[in-house]
Amino acid sequence: MGFFLEVLIGGLMTGVLYSLVALGLVLIFKASGVFNFAQGAMVLFAALSLVRLMEKMPLPLALLATCVIMLMLAYAIERLVLRPLVNQPGISLFMATLGITFFIEGFGQIIWGSDIYKLDLGIPKQPIIILEKVFSGGILVGSDDLFATVVSGALVIVLAIFFQKTRIGRALRAVADDHQAAQSIGIPLNQIWLIVWTVAGLVALVAGVIWGSRLGVQFSLSLIALKALPVVILGGFTSVPGAIIGGLIIGVGEKMSEVYLGPLIGGGIENWFAYTLALLFLLIRPEGLFGEKIIDRV
Repeated sequence: MGFFLEVLIGGLMTGVLYSLVALGLVLIFKASGVFNFAQGAMVLFAALSLVRLMEKMPLPLALLATCVIMLMLAYAIERLVLRPLVNQPGISLFMATLGITFFIEGFGQIIWGSDIYKLDLGIPKQPIIILEKVFSGGILVGSDDLFATVVSGALVIVLAIFFQKTRIGRALRAVADDHQAAQSIGIPLNQIWLIVWTVAGLVALVAGVIWGSRLGVQFSLSLIALKALPVVILGGFTSVPGAIIGGLIIGVGEKMSEVYLGPLIGGGIENWFAYTLALLFLLIRPEGLFGEKIIDRV
């Protein structure tokens, strides 16, 4: 039982990190109706900016400077790319995010370099043992994993409440339903997009810091967005709670399948489990667990 709980906790911790990246995707989709392919590149750019700035200044100042950089990046994207595409077809917006992806990756490589950098946040690496009195030997939990989970979980909860319960959240849902109708009742579309992209940039910063400290800051971090895609498919592209629940389900499913099914059918299940589950949902319930059903009447 102790080993099972250890695997379960590890899966939940990983799932929270998936949810954090997926939340950025959901927010952009709710505002513009398009999948933001650039979210992974934003995660990479944030991590690169922080780790290179830490070479010249203390961590708090580097973190503050990186926040400013991500805010400026979000403003530039909204001002120069998205604003001219207001009321354009969704495919135009998607192709714009695709172009933003390659631009950010190339710009980041020019500015910060393309080496692999170690991001040290000063978090203890020694694992801690919990519930020793309940289970023999206790349950092993990584200190850095626990820190990452607490920070990510707190941010996910704050953003979920903010976009579900506030006036901006209601305006966001109105914009997602119909851009022109939202504008006709006085909702400033450009301001909403700027707010959402700013929040997505801050989410990318937190995700980049956490994943960069775990895996090292390298260009493969941009692929995290692809790992978050099954999460939003599972939870629903328009659902903030769905991004949270979907991330937890996939995180736990990956760990459980790797540990218990891996010895039977071979390793590497973590690499394809999420995509297989997403494919099944696309066949059975394409709107996801919490997504809105779209019914076209002809």
